Amino acid sequence: GLVMLVGLITKNGILIVEFANQLRESGLERGAAVVEAATLRLRPILMTTLATILGAIPLALAVGAGAESRQQIGWVIVGGLLLGTLLTLSVVPVAYTLLARKVHHSPEQMAEQAEQALVH
Repeated sequence: GLVMLVGLITKNGILIVEFANQLRESGLERGAAVVEAATLRLRPILMTTLATILGAIPLALAVGAGAESRQQIGWVIVGGLLLGTLLTLSVVPVAYTLLARKVHHSPEQMAEQAEQALVH
């Protein structure tokens, strides 16, 4: 359950950052790009999270033989996804704004700058 949880939460953060990078390459500034990326990815992230939580509820409410271990896995998935999604939607845009380079260079520009640095 925990491995699945980490994978889903990580995927959501990567989607926001990758989409923001694509928007920056198309000309948007850093702040506008991350806000637009988070806004556009909000619905798919919430839909995926809700579907996974609804799928884990039978585990969390399990009864019968072996129910104790299934309940623990179910509650880890439900609670972790709720908390992880909230943190992803709030922390990733802030971290991106603070940590992303102010000027986004294309790979070609970066290769050209590296070549010039080696020549000089």
